[in-house]
Amino acid sequence: MQQASGSSLSSPLVAWWPGLRVQFRVIGALLLREVLTRYGRHNIGFLWLLVEPMLFTGLIAWAYSSARAAGVQTVIPIAAFAVTGYSCVMLWRNMPARCMGAVTPNRALLFHRPVKLLDVYFARIILEATGATMSFVALALLGIALGWMPWPQDLLAVCLAWMLLAWFGLSLGLLLGPLSERSKWVEKIWAPLSYLLFPLSGTFYLVSSLPPQAQEFVLLLPMVHAVEMLREGYFGHLFAARYSVVYLVSWNMALMLLGLSQVRLVARTGVRL
Repeated sequence: MQQASGSSLSSPLVAWWPGLRVQFRVIGALLLREVLTRYGRHNIGFLWLLVEPMLFTGLIAWAYSSARAAGVQTVIPIAAFAVTGYSCVMLWRNMPARCMGAVTPNRALLFHRPVKLLDVYFARIILEATGATMSFVALALLGIALGWMPWPQDLLAVCLAWMLLAWFGLSLGLLLGPLSERSKWVEKIWAPLSYLLFPLSGTFYLVSSLPPQAQEFVLLLPMVHAVEMLREGYFGHLFAARYSVVYLVSWNMALMLLGLSQVRLVARTGVRL
């Protein structure tokens, strides 16, 4: 009886495994194609995936350090504050931007049965998440080596916050990507909206430093909760963090369901394909 129950539990996995292997290989091939078409084979090639976000984040950290040299004092190391803030922006903002307009350069591939529209989005999202994560880790290690940043107080909390923020970016990308195929206005609206959300997303401030009414307003934005959680994990109790994991997860699940429904709709109807 035990053997029968064990085999019955493993049978779905055995039945799904060949299909999963095919989809993993498809996503891997699409990922390699994205790397080659975006970064090419010349100069530093794939390393630009790491260097590009590092340059932007490094410039922001330098600007913060210059402000500190001019007399601005904070309870948190200024370079660490910049790295933890801007790296989060690079993570959640770039994923939707890369998902929008993803169908056109991959249109011919969608005629192959194993290649699904969802695979195209996953490949681009994984590429952006990998670049942002490598940049964050490299800058943190460099800052620690130079004495500009401390070691994280709670590495597990930092990783959990980073994964929740990546989930938010993935869900938002899966929603805005298909919507951009149904209407060109989505991409036009997202560009200025992302710039508006940039200063509101917790990059340049701590929620506890704002007036009470402003705190309630910015806490409506789900990415603020992830940034506060990440900074609490990194800096410990140097400040009073305000966030809700339940609120962030609820947003992620809702966006994920809406995004998957839009992907399915575009794949079925072939809107603008």
